[in-house]
Amino acid sequence: MGVVKPHWFQVAFKLKGSVIPAVMPKVLLCGGFGVLISVLSARGLALAWPILGNVIPSIVLGLLLVFRTNTAYDRFWEGRKAWGALMNTVRNLTRRIWVFVDETKSSDRAHKQTALRLIVAFAVAMKLHLRGEPMNQELLGLVGNRCGTALQQAPHPCLKIAFWIEDYLQQQYKEQRVDLYQVTTMNALLDVMVDSLGACERILKTPMPMAYAIHLKQLLLIYCLLLPFQLVGEIGFWTGPIVGLVSFTLFGIEEIGIEIENPFGRDHNDLPLDDICNTMTRNMEHLVTLVPSAYEDLAEKLSI
Repeated sequence: MGVVKPHWFQVAFKLKGSVIPAVMPKVLLCGGFGVLISVLSARGLALAWPILGNVIPSIVLGLLLVFRTNTAYDRFWEGRKAWGALMNTVRNLTRRIWVFVDETKSSDRAHKQTALRLIVAFAVAMKLHLRGEPMNQELLGLVGNRCGTALQQAPHPCLKIAFWIEDYLQQQYKEQRVDLYQVTTMNALLDVMVDSLGACERILKTPMPMAYAIHLKQLLLIYCLLLPFQLVGEIGFWTGPIVGLVSFTLFGIEEIGIEIENPFGRDHNDLPLDDICNTMTRNMEHLVTLVPSAYEDLAEKLSI
């Protein structure tokens, strides 16, 4: 069954997830200032100064906003690619451990299941790390209370989990449950997981330069406060609504960039990290229900 897309008007008038609550105070300020200028102009004050339109050319402000939005979206998209790579790698690594590692003792299957849960726990710990949140029941349900205590004391829980996974793989190689090629392949997948963590940390710890953010806000405010003086001579009492509409457009574009430049939080416009982690957990739980070395039975059913 396909996903039902909302109607165009439902999206257009949707308040939840929009930037309207964030920009409305600034819009009301600029629109109210425009109303004040139009009232004073109607009472005879000479406030129509069209020359102010050349102070901050619209094309310059537009280019600054486009650059701001594109830079923020690049960060958002890079974060999404990093989490997409992490999901694919988790699927590949869990599958290879489940199939590659031989079960020579009765406890081996339980150890494999523990390793698979650690792989998913890496993604959950990475989500919590990027959000700056403490350990929760989602992570404890994957690693258990004993390992959870160790993770609480670790300076970087994600790297601690990666160490446990690599230690497990090395132990399987020493006990000859996997060969050199297999353990090398699985370690390479683990490296990709750590690389995804590093890519997300780079986004998180490289904020937009403060000087650029301050300068853009100053230009937006100056432009919107000078706009009534440019318009009042031509449109009179329509100055307030028009200034409010223009300021809503400009401040809205800036706010969108602010919303998506850190895509790892819990805002409506952030990446759905909870859903991604839940998908990984479901994939892992389904995988452990499959029986390795069952190809002969499958071949017989399919008459191969």
